Parts: sequence; C-alpha cells; structure tokens
Amino acid sequence: MNVGIGLPICDPAALLTWARRADAGPFTTVGLLDRLVYDNPEPLVALAVLAGATSRVRVQTEVLLAPLRDTALLAKQAATLDRMTDGRLVLGLGVGGREDDHRAAGTDLRTRGRRLDEQLAVMRRLWSGKPYEDYEDEDGTGVGVGPIGPAPARPGGPEVLFGGFQPAAIERVARWGDGFLAAAAPSWAGGLFDTARRFWKEYDRAGEPRIVAQVNVALGPDDVIDDARTNMHAYYAFTGMADRMVSGMLTTPTEIRETITAFTDLGADKVMLYCYGVDPDQVDRLADIL
Repeated sequence: MNVGIGLPICDPAALLTWARRADAGPFTTVGLLDRLVYDNPEPLVALAVLAGATSRVRVQTEVLLAPLRDTALLAKQAATLDRMTDGRLVLGLGVGGREDDHRAAGTDLRTRGRRLDEQLAVMRRLWSGKPYEDYEDEDGTGVGVGPIGPAPARPGGPEVLFGGFQPAAIERVARWGDGFLAAAAPSWAGGLFDTARRFWKEYDRAGEPRIVAQVNVALGPDDVIDDARTNMHAYYAFTGMADRMVSGMLTTPTEIRETITAFTDLGADKVMLYCYGVDPDQVDRLADIL
C-alpha cells in the first residue's frame, strides 16, 4: 500500500520540514487542502516550493477548487509544475461548497459543477497541445488563440483525481480523470469505490481507476492531538458537522494500521494520512508504524 501525508495548513513556514521528512521516509506523496477565504497557503504555490525541496515524493492537491480559478491559467500552472517536477504532480480537483470562497473569486456557487466540466474539457485540450480556440471568421480566415504551454511531463496532462460523494461528482472520474479521491471511512468508502469503478466501465475506460483514500490522523502526546482537533474543527466549522468529523480522527497506531488494512482490502491504491496538528514529529511517528 502506498501511504502519503496530508500536510497541516495552519503554519505554512513549517511545511518544508514536513515535506523533507516525508521525502526521507516511506511516504509516496505529500498533499495540501485548498480554500480561498481561509488562513491557508495557496496549494499550487506551496507545492511548487515543496517540490523544489524534495526529490522523490509526489505533490498532490486534495482537492484544488478549480471553479475558483481561471481555466487557462490553471492549465498552464499545472502543466508547469508537472513538467518541472518530472511528472510528480497529482491534481486532485473538486468544486468547493463554501459560498464565501466563490464570492471572493467572483464565481457562481450554483453552477460550480458545470463550470468544472467545462474547465476539464479546456484543460485536457491544452495539455494535449491543441489551440485554446480554433475557428474561422465569415470570410474563411483562420482566427483563434493558439496553444498554451509548456507541455506537461505526463502525456495528456498530470494525473487527475476527483473528490466528492454524489454520483455526478464521481462520474467525472470516468469522464475526465484518472482516479477517485475519497475522504470517507472504510465503513462507507467501499460503496463510493464501487460507484467509481462502475462509471469507469460504463465509459469503457481501460484498466481500473486509481483509488486514493484519505483519513484524518494525529499521533503523539495529548497536546499534539488537542492541537489537531482544534485546527480540524476550525476548518470544518462551516459544515455544522465539525464535532462529528473531528470525532473520526484516528489517534492511535492500532487505529491507523487497521484503517490502512481496511482500505487495502477494499482495493485502494493509496491512503493519505491527513494531519492537522503542526508537530512535524508526527511524520516520524507515522513512519514508525507503517
């Protein structure tokens, strides 16, 4: 089982330490959440810095809120990061459910799903080297906007994962993506995995979708666990379900090992252990239990 580390978002200055320790350990990936109206680092900028400070681990957004961003610029940023890291970028994408994020970005919360679909059509085209626009005016003269480079290291663009829980969100895995990112406990993640695989077959995609699970963890003394719970509660306060979500955080080696095994049994390809506490010694503690 591939295991990655989700990095805490409340102290950007500490992220280099986390990433370097992860790169020196058994972890395959470092990941970052995304919000706009929040005190978190912008993930593509932060992951570019972390990629430059590491040599092995992949850098993953989980998930980047694509509808908040300009499509052509996002395609260029992702292709640049993928190219400069020799294909280490994993682009986890989602729509975002916070109205304040969309108001700040000048986008419409109500049409975020449709906008994401439109964005993927454009980004896939650009990553394949085709023009942004290609049409003719009334007299037959060629008019349009040319390709937007650089070409990504991975043909067709970086690996794209989609997060979400509703069928319409999971269907994007088969239409546009390479895999599914599930922030759900093993007890109900299996059904989500099956839905992703069913859509994959319906779209006649070869092979199987990548399945990446995400679980929240904190490992260490009581102050580390309390810090993680406080930060996670603040992040999810807008949902009205923060208490329930925080209660699902795994805080013992046994819980974490058993959950990784459960996701393995469900056929997951990777498990991201997401940390909200800022103590970087958690990287070493987690490495010791794998």
